[in-house]
Amino acid sequence: MVAGATGLVGREILAALLADKTYTSVHCVGRRTLPLQHPKLVQHVVDFKALPALPRVDDCFIALGTTIKVAGSQAAFRAVDFDTVVALARAAHAQGATKLGVISAMGADARSPVFYNRVKGEMEAALASLGFDSLVIARPSMLAGHREALDQPVRNGERIALVVTRWFKPVIPANYRSIQAGDVARALVHAVKASAPGVQRLLSGAMQPA
Repeated sequence: MVAGATGLVGREILAALLADKTYTSVHCVGRRTLPLQHPKLVQHVVDFKALPALPRVDDCFIALGTTIKVAGSQAAFRAVDFDTVVALARAAHAQGATKLGVISAMGADARSPVFYNRVKGEMEAALASLGFDSLVIARPSMLAGHREALDQPVRNGERIALVVTRWFKPVIPANYRSIQAGDVARALVHAVKASAPGVQRLLSGAMQPA
């Protein structure tokens, strides 16, 4: 199951799963239907505030997220990045999922004075308590990708930062370099399939191609 397939990383996760012969069916959960058809793809339009019974799956991938600016308030941001993510994970686990891969963020820390980082850290801690056999948390740095193609708002600060990090890439530590959304997706899918027991965190440097 994939949630968040309309985003930069979620789109790449969905593509990777559809191309992977290991998976016989892929259930996409979202607020609207994707303009995509595939023999393995089953789409479910849901209200995240009132989740229905989810399909029985083995692996679950959650790539949901917003920003405080887009959400409109800290409360609205938390409703997506904490409440919805945890509710989906809990529902998937109740339906038999044993492995979970989730997109978090660099700097996630439940004790952080920075609201964004604190919510991400609290989300990670909540997921770790749900009892998945294997939980993989990806913590990418700044994501590189074409938001315009997804009808997402262009983040001017992010665009400038991406240009700057490309100029100074040789001297920037690997965990702080910008990373392609596709690289994050491929690393997360690979790690979930590997099924290492317990909680595993993937930092940005480890997700960069060699």
